[in-house]
Amino acid sequence: MAYDILIVDDQQDICHLIADVLQEEGYKPHILTEGHRVLEFMRTKTPHLVIMDIWLNDSRFDGIELLDILKQDYPLLPVVMISGHGNIETAVSALKKGAYDFIEKPFQQDRLLAIVARGIEVANLRKQLDSLKKEAPLLSLHGHSVAINTVRQSIERIAKTNSRVMIQGPSGVGKEVVARLIHQQSLRSSYPFVVFNCAAVSPDKIEEELFGIEKNAGTPNVSIKLGVLEQADQGTLFLDCVTDLPLSVQGKLVSILQSNRFSRVGGSRTLTADVRIMSSTLGNVEALIQKGTFREDLYYRLNVVPLSIPPLSERVEDIFDLIEYFLKGEASGGSYHLSDTARLALESYAWPGNVRQLKNVVEWILIMHPTPDKKIIDRSMLPSEILNAEKEAVSSLSDTQFYEMPLREAREEFERRYLAFHIRRFGGNITKTAFAIQMERTALHRKIKLLNLLEGQTEVEESSLHAEAPVL
Repeated sequence: MAYDILIVDDQQDICHLIADVLQEEGYKPHILTEGHRVLEFMRTKTPHLVIMDIWLNDSRFDGIELLDILKQDYPLLPVVMISGHGNIETAVSALKKGAYDFIEKPFQQDRLLAIVARGIEVANLRKQLDSLKKEAPLLSLHGHSVAINTVRQSIERIAKTNSRVMIQGPSGVGKEVVARLIHQQSLRSSYPFVVFNCAAVSPDKIEEELFGIEKNAGTPNVSIKLGVLEQADQGTLFLDCVTDLPLSVQGKLVSILQSNRFSRVGGSRTLTADVRIMSSTLGNVEALIQKGTFREDLYYRLNVVPLSIPPLSERVEDIFDLIEYFLKGEASGGSYHLSDTARLALESYAWPGNVRQLKNVVEWILIMHPTPDKKIIDRSMLPSEILNAEKEAVSSLSDTQFYEMPLREAREEFERRYLAFHIRRFGGNITKTAFAIQMERTALHRKIKLLNLLEGQTEVEESSLHAEAPVL
C-alpha cells in the first residue's frame, strides 16, 4: 500500500527534496507551498501523515495555526513539524499542541524516514484503539454492597475537584478502574489519562520515563522524548504502585509537586505541566515511612484525598454481580447459571486475589468446563484452590485432643466446632448453613440449642440466627 504524505513548505526545493526521498521508499507524496491550501486539500483527500514547516510565508496561516486546526479536525492524523529556525522551545510548543515529532533543517534522510514510518504505524494503532474504545462499554463498578456504593459516592465527590488522590487497597481490587472513573467524571475527561506503573519500570529508567529525555540540546540534531508527565498535560497521571519509586525520584517528585516545574533528563530548560496526579498503594504507607523507604513529605502531598477500596472478602454481596458481569463478557451463545452448591463455595471463599482473581476464575471455568447444553456451572467445575480451601477449613477442626477424649465427648466437640465454623462462614444465616451441611433447618436449630452454641461458643449472636436470608 502506498501511503499518502502531504508536504507543506513555502520553499519548493525543500518540498521536492523531501518528496524525492519519500517516493524512493514507496510513499506517495503531495506538495503544497501555500498554507491556506491545506484545508482545501484535506476536504478532497486525507493523507496518512503531514510534514509541515512551522514558518510558512502565508498571510492567513502559519504552521502552528494549521497544526491546531488539523489536530482539532483530524485528531488521529500524525503531523511532523520542520523548521530551519527552530529551537527547543518551538519544538516543545509543537509537540504539546499535538505534533507527532519535530525535525530541524537540514534534516537527515534516515531520521526523516524513521519518523515517517513510525508515525504512520502509531497512527494505525491509534485508529484501531479508537475503534475499540467506541465499541467498548462504559467503565463502571459492579456490585450493590454498602462498601462499593460508598466508593461510588466518593468518586462522584472527588471527580469534580482538582485534588490529588491516593487510592489504597490490596492487589486486584480495581484501583486503576477507580482512577479511570474519577478521570472520566472530572473536568479533565477530554484530556489524556496516562498510567505509569512504578513497579514495572527498571529503577534506572524511571526518571527518563517520568520526565522525558532531551538529547543534543542546543544543536541542530536535538532529539526530544516526552515523559508521561508531559504526555498527561491538561489530563491525569496515575502513578500505580507509587511506593516502588526510588528515593532519588521521590525527592524530585516532591519538588515538582511543590513548584509545578521540572526538566527533562539531559535538558536544562525549566518546563511546566498542568497535570492532576493520582496514585495507588497496596498497603500500610506509614510503615514504609517508618522504615525509611518512602518519603513522608511525598506521602502528604499525594494523599490529599485518601480513598480506600475494600477487598472482595469484605463485600461478599458483590461476588455474584461481578460473576454475572464477567460471564456476559466472556461467554458466548447464551447465559450461564450457577448451581446452589457452586454459589455457596464461591461465597465462602476468601478471594485473596480479589476481583482480578474472580475474573480469572470465571474465564478458567468457561475454558476448562464448557457446558453448551446445560449452561449450568456446578461446584465440581470450580478450580482446585476453591475446593481445597473448603477441605482445609473443615480438616483444621481436628487435632490430637480428640484422641484423648471419650467417644461421646469427642463427637460433641467436633459437632460444636464444625457447626460454629459453618455458622460463621454464612454470617449466622441458618438456611444457608443447613443447606451447606445437608441438614434440616429445624434439626439444626435443635442441635445448636443442644450444644449450647448460643452461650459463647461462637461469635454469632442469637438475633442473627433468626434473621433468615432468602435461599439462593
